Amino acid sequence: MSVLEIARYRFGWWGFGVALGAALMYVVYSFIGTFVFGVFIYYATRPIYRRIRRVIRQPTLAAAVSLFALTLPALLLVVYALSIALNQLQRYADDGMGLLSTLPFVDSELIENVADPATLLELDPQEYLTGEGIASALASLGSAVDTVAFLGVGAVHLFVMFALAFYLLRDGGRLSRWSINRFGDDRGLLQSYGKAVDRDFKAIFFGNILNAVFTGTIGVLVYSVLNVYAPAGVAIPAAALVGLLAGVASLVPMVGMKLVYVPVAAYLAVLSLLTDPNTLWFAGTFAVVSFVVVDTIPDLLLRPYVSGRSLHVGSLMIAYTLGPLLFGWYGIFLAPMFLVTIIHFSRIVLPELMAPEPIQPFAVDPGTLDPSDGVDDVAAEDATAEGTK
Repeated sequence: MSVLEIARYRFGWWGFGVALGAALMYVVYSFIGTFVFGVFIYYATRPIYRRIRRVIRQPTLAAAVSLFALTLPALLLVVYALSIALNQLQRYADDGMGLLSTLPFVDSELIENVADPATLLELDPQEYLTGEGIASALASLGSAVDTVAFLGVGAVHLFVMFALAFYLLRDGGRLSRWSINRFGDDRGLLQSYGKAVDRDFKAIFFGNILNAVFTGTIGVLVYSVLNVYAPAGVAIPAAALVGLLAGVASLVPMVGMKLVYVPVAAYLAVLSLLTDPNTLWFAGTFAVVSFVVVDTIPDLLLRPYVSGRSLHVGSLMIAYTLGPLLFGWYGIFLAPMFLVTIIHFSRIVLPELMAPEPIQPFAVDPGTLDPSDGVDDVAAEDATAEGTK
């Protein structure tokens, strides 16, 4: 085979590879929110999976237990908290009219007639079998079908998220070793870059964002319960929304959710002084519960898992702020991912590309290594044992 034929042969395969890569990127781009949230679930569950893996040696079972016994209830709790917040937002938007009053196909007189059995027997069916009535019924049926389709698509996206997280938990170590063995170099540049990115992904997803999600959920539930015992005329305004805002504010360095509950506590105190000073205890209770239950306890429980925080807090805040504006709801996950990959590319890979002589990757201090990384070695030994059978 001549040199020209070899070049043409390689060019053809490169063209085919570029086409496959473009198709893969199109699929990922079309469902980018689903993939990004799946990666978030993976990093949020991985520390739990590694601890379960020490008890359950079978990786498939350990991954399933980690997802469905721990992550799924957490997501259901978040969905429940969001439903409370949306319901409260709807009530404020309707200005006390209720959700049914905004639906165009609801007739209050018809509802009263249906609720009365005696009146229901006296109804003339032909009165409602008109062209306008049939068109309205078909429109309502179409809306119901659209709702079912929307819920079905949502269920498919949820399945893909959990499937991606499941296979990353079970086969992530094997995929990492294959990538390093196949595309790595003798200086360990790819391995160093991958470890740095993985470490900061863990800090961002499992530390910062997961803390914000759980804090917001706890805030919604706690403030909703507090409002049940609120004195007349003194209550937390939009309690569920205040809880969600507290979770978002926990991303702000230093002050965190104090940006939310301190002004609300001051508002409740002023409101109590103006209406009934005897109700001032509720403002104090709100402040104490916010500080202890919503602020301190989640921080103490989740903060030990946050390690290796090497990113500048200002750059992280810019990513958290601009991400949703640029990409939508998943931007709060995607923008920090871009930030991490760009920073470590500039720190590790770019000097290697620009230097006239190879620069060795940075040395890793053994004291900063995650002791749970040994689980990957266990998985490697299991894979080796299966291969020798």
